[in-house]
Amino acid sequence: MKKIETYASVWDAIADTPEQAANLRARAELMQQIAAIVKESGWKQAEAATRCGVTQPRMNDLLRGRVSRFSLDALVNIATAIGRRVHVELEAA
Repeated sequence: MKKIETYASVWDAIADTPEQAANLRARAELMQQIAAIVKESGWKQAEAATRCGVTQPRMNDLLRGRVSRFSLDALVNIATAIGRRVHVELEAA
């Protein structure tokens, strides 16, 4: 019988290292927050893209949660473009 592996999160399961998992987790969280702002503001994708300084296809990737297509740097730039400040906090593992 094959042993079943368990992980603390999906990011831990798909990442090769704890560092990669942490990066994926941070990007996903930031993307979710940006997507929530877009939804709360009632912006269509084209308007959100303009406000965020990206193309409409890129906004579509963000709203669909395509984490692998965004760096933390790009997401910080997008958040700043819509008038938000990104705050980073460290927690004990």
